[in-house]
Amino acid sequence: MTVLLHISDTHFGTEEPPVVAALQALVREQKPDAVILSGDITQRARAAQFQAARAFCDSLGVPHLLTLPGNHDIPLYNVAARLLAPYAGYKACFGDDLEPELEFADVLVLGVNTTRPERHKDGVVSVKQVNRVVQRLHKARREQLRVVVTHQPACVMRPEDEKDRLHGGEVAVQAWARAGADLVLGGHIHLPYVSDVCALAKPAAPRPMFCVQAGTALSHRVRHGSPNSINIIRWSPPGEGAPRQCKVERWDFDLAECRFEMTHPYDLTLGE
Repeated sequence: MTVLLHISDTHFGTEEPPVVAALQALVREQKPDAVILSGDITQRARAAQFQAARAFCDSLGVPHLLTLPGNHDIPLYNVAARLLAPYAGYKACFGDDLEPELEFADVLVLGVNTTRPERHKDGVVSVKQVNRVVQRLHKARREQLRVVVTHQPACVMRPEDEKDRLHGGEVAVQAWARAGADLVLGGHIHLPYVSDVCALAKPAAPRPMFCVQAGTALSHRVRHGSPNSINIIRWSPPGEGAPRQCKVERWDFDLAECRFEMTHPYDLTLGE
């Protein structure tokens, strides 16, 4: 079994130390194979915030890490930096690759940079990015769980969140679903949920594909009545003739117990 820890919107600079300690304890207990951090790593893209975020990721001791920048990871008030070197702080701590990839024998994870320095917080996925992911998905094997990661959500559950949905997302989910993607992970709106894209896309996506959203992992900037939360994804390749299924678990921070507890387990039946 491969275990993935999906966290988002850590917003270092606004992190809560008890929540940080609780997530470190959960990682020691669950021993994930990889951490996926889907953007808004910092609150204001400052060097000290990136350094704190990197130190936290290193403290987890997880063998593999995939990160993406979010809109908060581009300088907002430093206009010169935003125009000339928008990702300099991110790259200094997390590397030059803004669209990283992880591949194991049974898992493929593809990062898509949906931030744009010329925009304030809106995210965009271009035709070129959609096609790149499609071509890579075509090379995936049946035994691999196929995961795409963005920052802004590819689909939303509430009409009031439409303004925050990924621009180009409808085209992307249709193409990625046809190409064999199983999960699209995201964050940005601090609202955790799991949703079948087939039920929300218009027209319906041609095969099962699930949008898995994380809340804010560590920040006091919780919203929508949702606590700090993270996702754990568990995958075992199916035997010949068996259905492709994975488990997604939402873990919420319990303030009274000062720890993360599993609150929403999902058993997802995937497409071929």
